Amino acid sequence: MRADEAHHRPAGIVSPQLSLPQANHDGHKSLRYQLLGPSLTKAGQDTVDQQKVSEIIYNASKGSKFFNNEEYKDKNLTHKIERILARKCQLERIDLASDLRRANEYIAELEISRDLSQIIVHIDCDAFYAAVEELDRPELKDVPMAVGKGVLTTCNYHARKFGCRSGMAGFVATKLCPDLICLPLNFEKYTAKAREVRDILADYDPRFESASIDEAYLNITQYCKDHDMEAEDVVIQLRDEVHQKTKITISAGIAANAKLAKIASNRNKPNGQFRVYSDRNTIMSFMRDLPTRKVNGVGRVFERELDAIGVKTCGDIYALRAYLSKLFGEKAFRFLMQCYLGLGRTTVQPAEDYERKSVGTESTFRDMNGKAELREKLRWIAEDLEKDLTRTQFKGRTLVLKVKLHTYEVLTRQVIPPKAVHTADDLYTFALPMMAKLEREIPRMTLRLMGLRCTHLISTRKAGIDFFCLRQGKPKGSDKATSQKSSSVEDDDAWEVWPEAEFEDAARQERQEDMNELERLSQEELNGHHIHEPRSSEVIETELGNDSPEFWDCPVCKRPQKANDKDFNEHIDQCLSRQTIRDVVKGASPDSGERPATNQGKEPLRESLTVKKRKSVFSTITERKKQSFFG
Repeated sequence: MRADEAHHRPAGIVSPQLSLPQANHDGHKSLRYQLLGPSLTKAGQDTVDQQKVSEIIYNASKGSKFFNNEEYKDKNLTHKIERILARKCQLERIDLASDLRRANEYIAELEISRDLSQIIVHIDCDAFYAAVEELDRPELKDVPMAVGKGVLTTCNYHARKFGCRSGMAGFVATKLCPDLICLPLNFEKYTAKAREVRDILADYDPRFESASIDEAYLNITQYCKDHDMEAEDVVIQLRDEVHQKTKITISAGIAANAKLAKIASNRNKPNGQFRVYSDRNTIMSFMRDLPTRKVNGVGRVFERELDAIGVKTCGDIYALRAYLSKLFGEKAFRFLMQCYLGLGRTTVQPAEDYERKSVGTESTFRDMNGKAELREKLRWIAEDLEKDLTRTQFKGRTLVLKVKLHTYEVLTRQVIPPKAVHTADDLYTFALPMMAKLEREIPRMTLRLMGLRCTHLISTRKAGIDFFCLRQGKPKGSDKATSQKSSSVEDDDAWEVWPEAEFEDAARQERQEDMNELERLSQEELNGHHIHEPRSSEVIETELGNDSPEFWDCPVCKRPQKANDKDFNEHIDQCLSRQTIRDVVKGASPDSGERPATNQGKEPLRESLTVKKRKSVFSTITERKKQSFFG
């Protein structure tokens, strides 16, 4: 069975694509394409009239703040593309022999590094949330159904035939499919089912990598050797086992690296698999006709930019290799050359093994423009970030301020403080000048989102006596690892072997921002254009409903506890007793250079600690709502 063959279903089910608009004189054609959203390439839409879908979305959202923002972004992108094309015209008139030679040398280096020895599998649960809901309500299997009220998080395949898909506003979806049934989210149910699937995956690769709640990467090279099985047979066995034990179906892609496996898993959905065989000619042939949008890491914006210069498929990249670094930058050049060659990472490891790059927090709120209000919000976010940095035991050498204007335009500013920062006072002190500068640049600045993020992290974890054996795993980037990587962190031009992670993160961020803005549009529609401004975590809590258990994070041990005042206070008292002993032991440690406090003439040590911790407790509970994360 070759790369164009598959198991269970015919290959080549590919979501149709509208022809991309040109940069000039296209009216709202490019905007209509942009409004189709981030999930245009989702499986199950091969018979959908995307022109009709585009027109419905356009008419349904016209006049909203979301529409105005999309129009603004579309105009900016169109102007950017015009500048790219003008730059390309300039480059066509000069000698690019050195750039061509450098590109060829890089291709040769990549070819030498090509690893065809590994068997990587990407598995993706089919319409996961919908499939889990259908287990409890079998009558929904044969009707159009989606999960999510304001914004759809997934749809079953009956709904996809009407053009409904994840990342679509609920009221738009009901215009496409009036009989669509929308259920509220129930993350507790989905995470329980995800654990069942992961228990099975661990039998095939104990170090499988969970990419999200419903997808994962496995390296089955060793399993195939140990059991003397072909890769296709192993994956068939895995999929059958998942179906038998969990009653849901999964689709899979098999290839020599993670990038190809991810692409392949979408080729034969639902309940199918597809293999790209591990020889160079097959891989090059597979990538040659692949639309760039099919590559994880190429979002709507980058797709349009590439299309404008004539790169519609990965095979088109080669002819323009001399131009890419000058038009899009060095990182994009390397990423695109690897796409052309079908190269990607072959390392699969648990998510927690990856080095953390940043720690941040952000908040969405009603339109706010008062200086006092904005400073109060900035201070609150600084305190929130301090808690996250304390919990994760990091401080940052770079501080980034992110704001979103009432027009939805996102701006970021960053500063490198004279010392690594982690306290709320320092975070606020160094963020305030960036905020003040924005206020000077933008008269009557009105914000709807504000966030702070620390990057270039340094571990604050200290070696010492772990009296109660509660020490967690050593954070990535600490101690020796930090010193080894410090030079690459300092050098902004340093390169990893596979830069796709950065592009995948950017595409993921683009999708998340689309979801947030669609949630806003849906709220406008439901509330008669009266805008409710919840934090993103509040949106999730609304969908969960009242039946979901609430948890408060203990500020001492950082572990979640049930939201019950009596039990929570008793737990804190117990933790404070432990913390007191830790403080005394570490204070007496020879490495500390300090003597334990005698505490003479002062309030009892435990009482003093209790007062401080309780202040932290109630500020934690009343000021912060944890965002849900599924790794």
